[in-house]
Amino acid sequence: MSSFSRFKAFELDVLKEVGNIGAGNAATALSRLLDKPVDMAVPKVSLLPFEEVADRVGGSEQVVIAVYLRVEGDAPGNMFFIIQEEAAKRLLGQLISLASEDPDSYSEMEMSALCEIGNILAGSYLSSLADLTQLLMAPSVPSVARDMAGPILTYGLMQYGEMGDSALLIETTFLEDKEELEGHFFLIPDPDSFSKIFKALGVETE
Repeated sequence: MSSFSRFKAFELDVLKEVGNIGAGNAATALSRLLDKPVDMAVPKVSLLPFEEVADRVGGSEQVVIAVYLRVEGDAPGNMFFIIQEEAAKRLLGQLISLASEDPDSYSEMEMSALCEIGNILAGSYLSSLADLTQLLMAPSVPSVARDMAGPILTYGLMQYGEMGDSALLIETTFLEDKEELEGHFFLIPDPDSFSKIFKALGVETE
C-alpha cells in the first residue's frame, strides 16, 4: 500500500481538481439536456480501499441504483455511479419531474433517465482525468441496475476479473432549492492501471 499512501499524500489536490472540472462539465451537460439550470456543489474527493466502497453507500445490503461502465484504453478499469433510492426519487422529481408515486418501483423511463444522468457524470469526470493525465480513457456503453450494493460491485468483478485494491471516490451533490441530493461516483482502475495513473501524475511506483 506504499504507492497508495504516497498517491494520497501528494496528488489528492490534483484529483480534487479533476472533481471540480468534471462537476462543472457535468452540470453544464445536464442543464443542456434538461433545458433548466442544474447546480452542483464542489465535490468531495478521496481515495479509499476497494473493500470500503460498499460501506460508503450504506453497506453491502443497501439497495441502491447504480450506473456501471467499463473504462477502456490506456488505463482500463470500472466506473460506478451509485445513488440511494430516496435520493434517486428526489432527483427524478426535482430535476426531471418524472418520479412515480410508488417509492419502491421504477418505470423504464425513470431508469433510463438515471442511466443518462450517471453516464453524463461518469463521462465528465473521466474526460477530466484523461485530460489531466494525457491517457486515453474511454467509457463503454452504460448499464443501470437496482440491487444491493454488494451484488452490484460483485457483478463488476465477475464481468472483468480482479479489480484493483483502491478506488477514487467523488461525492457528487446536486443542489435544488437549497436541498442537497447526494450520489457517489467511483473509479476503480484495474490492478495495473493505477501505476499508469500514478506515473502520469508524477508519482513513481515500485
